[in-house]
Amino acid sequence: MKLHTLAIPALLVALNAYATPVKDPVELVNPLMGTASKPELSNGNTYPTIALPWGMNFWTPQTGKMGNGWAYTYDADKIRGFKQTHQPSPWMNDYGQFAIMPVTGKLRFNQDDRASWFSHKAETAKPYYYSVYLADADVTTEITPTERAAQFRFTYPKTDEAYVVVDAYDKGSYIKVLPEQRKIVGYSTRYARGPLPNFKNYFVIYFDKPFTSSRIWSGNKLVEGVTELASEHSGAVVGFKTEKGEKVGMRVASSFISEEQAELNLKRELADDSFDATAQKGKDIWNKTLGRISVEGGSVDQTRTFYSSLYRMLFFPNKLYEVDANNQIVHWSPYNGKILPGYMFAGTGFWDTFRALYPFLNLMYPSINKEMQAGLVNDYKEGGWLPEWSSPGLANVMVGNNSASVVAEAYVKGLRGYDIETLWQALKHGADNEGPMDAVGRKGVKYYNELGYVPYDVKINENAARTLEYSYDDFAIWQLGKALGKPESEITIYKQRAMNYKKLFDPESGLMRGKNKDGSFQSPFNPFKWGDAFTEGNSWHYTWSVFQDVDGLVQLMGGRDKFVAKLDQVFSLPPTFDDSYYGEVIHEIREMQIANMGQYAHGNQPIQHMIYLYGYAGAPWKTQYWARETMNRLYKATPDGYCGDEDNGQTSAWYVFSALGFYPVTPAVPQYVLGAPLFPKATLHLENGKTVTINAPANSDAQRYVRTLKVNGKPYAHNWLDHAALMRGATLDFDMTAQPNTQRGTTPADAPYSLSTQ
Repeated sequence: MKLHTLAIPALLVALNAYATPVKDPVELVNPLMGTASKPELSNGNTYPTIALPWGMNFWTPQTGKMGNGWAYTYDADKIRGFKQTHQPSPWMNDYGQFAIMPVTGKLRFNQDDRASWFSHKAETAKPYYYSVYLADADVTTEITPTERAAQFRFTYPKTDEAYVVVDAYDKGSYIKVLPEQRKIVGYSTRYARGPLPNFKNYFVIYFDKPFTSSRIWSGNKLVEGVTELASEHSGAVVGFKTEKGEKVGMRVASSFISEEQAELNLKRELADDSFDATAQKGKDIWNKTLGRISVEGGSVDQTRTFYSSLYRMLFFPNKLYEVDANNQIVHWSPYNGKILPGYMFAGTGFWDTFRALYPFLNLMYPSINKEMQAGLVNDYKEGGWLPEWSSPGLANVMVGNNSASVVAEAYVKGLRGYDIETLWQALKHGADNEGPMDAVGRKGVKYYNELGYVPYDVKINENAARTLEYSYDDFAIWQLGKALGKPESEITIYKQRAMNYKKLFDPESGLMRGKNKDGSFQSPFNPFKWGDAFTEGNSWHYTWSVFQDVDGLVQLMGGRDKFVAKLDQVFSLPPTFDDSYYGEVIHEIREMQIANMGQYAHGNQPIQHMIYLYGYAGAPWKTQYWARETMNRLYKATPDGYCGDEDNGQTSAWYVFSALGFYPVTPAVPQYVLGAPLFPKATLHLENGKTVTINAPANSDAQRYVRTLKVNGKPYAHNWLDHAALMRGATLDFDMTAQPNTQRGTTPADAPYSLSTQ
């Protein structure tokens, strides 16, 4: 093909489409990013989330069967319904769900019979609006959300047999049709993780068109002569006569508190707004929230990937609280089933999100994290423990005691106005006790406190991972204790335990290794063995989990040169693995194997910070190289656009931080470790009104290295940025080059925080 010379300027404009600030960032988001996933291989394990930031309720088209955590997968070709969901992850599954589905012709209501073929060519997915053409029904469904309510709009053909099915799901549900009010009410009690006392998701639904028929169903059968039903699996169907192209509107809201509260949520959030007015309000909220960060000069793909990742970060944990008739904040408690005052959130695993998601909230959206911290106070008061995975309440998933990091970091980085003293007591309680389940409190705490590690040979799984995470968590508790002015007699023990990571370092292999109760290392030892002493990874992944004292790890490995060589080895080794602990190739292993980055397993969280450790050993240009490589290779705003589980915003937060040019390696320290920015310009509009401007005008894929950096006009040689300095507003000027600057950031004084060097 011959390119006409007149087309070249237009081509250049397209290639540099965002040389000015993006004015409508929500239109660049692809909610389908990460949806081409399955249990054997995760490209994100996401679903198109149609919701507002941190909203209580989400909506998604449902291609999977009821109860399937993979609610929507990109390669599916039928939609079974449009589900209200609170699912944080397919592995955690859902709670408080019910589904809506239009059908025409023969009355069909169960999930298989009502399913309709669809095509992505006739699908529009935006954070604030979803539309799809259902071919079998010849109906277009549109959805636009608020925090606790939504509007639907169905465009029907000419028919006397137009229906809407409401499916309250199995495991116990209730439905009632009130034709004279064009209304349906009900509740669902289905949940995946429990027990959840007194749990009901109450919903109210209004239509703007009178019903010509209404039926109740249970399981696979219609129930004659009733207008309401409580059963194992209840549902309703309402019918209409429609003209070709006629639009039928539906308004829906729900509540975990009561039917009356669901009515209140609907009236408060939808008021008298039209469908289009609700959609515009949603779009405005998204643009305001996403627009807190403005990026310029990147390619279309880079800009779409940036805002699609940012979108994914702004959901979890989601609000579990509501606003009552007296405008008071109230919540249903997943711990005791009572309706209580105050904030409550759910839907996050701290093992994932302590690393970068919460640091991002503290930087860019501290007011919502202030609510989350107040919610954690209520978690502790009502449940006796801080959750480590909340979906909602306490879930027995993953390891570590990383609520300590989430609580400590918020306070250390300046959040105030909640009951920090109760949270301090909660952290100590969690650190010093085993919980009611393995994943709450500290499994193996007696061994850890006596020996300084959880032994390999005492039948406590993933013991080395627990030890390393407890050690960092102890550091976080010490940091909070210092900030609160607690006496040394109370907090010194946590500082001492922050050095427990050293007990697992094996000089022979230069890696972390499980250790037996008698002090001998586990044997045999295969550093490529996944699981066993580690969690969803191997020793090459977990060895770097010394967030609090990287310099101490440098010294254990024999100094800076050997440390850098060990980091390099992660990328140069083949993707060898031993899956014998699991007895199969789990998806996290497969994702590492196919990424062609050696042992670097970015698709799972334990190693995601490792690229930033070069700056601790005087080789920051290697961070600059590998951060860009990871962004280029492993992220794209496409259905297969992630390299593993997205996990509640954490994997997205890695990208967004890295694209800005820095990363929170040690969340409980108010510092960020420098990489290099992805965009020629980025602007952070902080909540306090200050601005952080990141300039890198010569930035390109070829020119990915930092020659010099100026902060507020002054030369800056360190490999870290100070949180408080950014919060005062700052200008960062990066001079980018195609060749590594092997002189900048090389002295020990340039290294970020390490406990042993303080």
